[in-house]
Amino acid sequence: MAFMALLLLVIFIVIMLTGIPVGYGMGALTVISFLLLGGDLSMIPQKLFSGIDTYTYVCILLFILSADIMTVGGITKAIVTFCDKLVGHVRGGLAHVNVLGSMLFAGLSGSAAADAAGLGPVEIQLMTDGGYDREFSSTVTAASAIIGPIIPPSNIMIIYAGCVGTVSVGKMFLAGAIPGVLLGIAYMILCYFISLKRNYPCRQKRASLQEIFHATIQTLPALFLPILIMGSIISGICTATEASALAVVYSAIVAICKRQLTIKSFCRACIRSAKSAANVLFIIAIATAMAWAITTLGVAQALTSFCMQYINNEIVFLLFVNVLLLIIGMLLDASPALLLMVPILWPVANAMGIDSIHFGVIVCFNLMVGTLTPPVGMMLFVVSNVGKVKLSVLYRTILPFCGVAIIVLMLITYIPPLTTWLPNLLMP
Repeated sequence: MAFMALLLLVIFIVIMLTGIPVGYGMGALTVISFLLLGGDLSMIPQKLFSGIDTYTYVCILLFILSADIMTVGGITKAIVTFCDKLVGHVRGGLAHVNVLGSMLFAGLSGSAAADAAGLGPVEIQLMTDGGYDREFSSTVTAASAIIGPIIPPSNIMIIYAGCVGTVSVGKMFLAGAIPGVLLGIAYMILCYFISLKRNYPCRQKRASLQEIFHATIQTLPALFLPILIMGSIISGICTATEASALAVVYSAIVAICKRQLTIKSFCRACIRSAKSAANVLFIIAIATAMAWAITTLGVAQALTSFCMQYINNEIVFLLFVNVLLLIIGMLLDASPALLLMVPILWPVANAMGIDSIHFGVIVCFNLMVGTLTPPVGMMLFVVSNVGKVKLSVLYRTILPFCGVAIIVLMLITYIPPLTTWLPNLLMP
């Protein structure tokens, strides 16, 4: 079995190096796994269906749709304007606007790709027009985009909750709030010192209270949405899935009131959301079948035995998890990596008495840092296309932001209350 597992790993690496899309590569590996195991190929459709036959995953489609409707309603530009009024006068102000905008937009989309694709063009253009070079503007956009899946609502935390099965989606959402804010603050500190060193401009005049008030009123519908989502979940009025449906209805009402939502634009938002959700669910289905094959090969059991024998210290194990997932994150997108690694790593973490909420945030945070890490970090590809910047340039400029993210990762890894305090307080 060990030999077969190693063989599958080698085959997967070769497939990835050929440039085949992750979903297709995982599908091919799944078929190969079934053949090596002597399994019946007719089981594959069954495993594919069982992977997405989960009520919780409806959240993913509805949160994506909510964000698309809000974007149609002109909320994206309102968020950027609001952030500019708040921090635009600080050294490196527009870089801070970029980071803060991503933190606020996170409450709408829960998706790093949606953040980069939705806010990215606006933020990059705003920074370049303000005197920042395009490379730095694109780098900040890529780095800040990973905050989205950490601050609630979060698509990857929904997937994690689905993998573990016994974890509340609402608690996972709350657990990501403090780490997400910490990462945003850390990025803003880094942007300040880089801007100071390079003498990037800032707005000379502070925004007046009247200007801030006007911008707040324009952005209030977007600011209220995450409050509505989390408030309904925490109070017990709605489940996470019901809250996502409520978010869609609320977003539609806001867009209609702003006279931005037409039948045509609504249909366009639905089609775009359906395509995004289909990509996610396709990968979930494939990864579920592949995870079954890995489990059948005994990889999870072998890793559990190894860790319990040689890594019986919780501190060392969490360090091992961080290093492993950072490497995995360089090769795989967050969703498939999550679906493949959680079934392997969670039994070990559970045996060591690690809190499932704390472990979930560590895993999700790790994989989001991986999307920034060269050579195949997804955010780098997205922002390279959006910002018209060469990948080779982003590979170099993103490294300080990766370093800052790893420092924050170490803090949340070894200070569990940063992840567990808020969910235990609000959802005991």
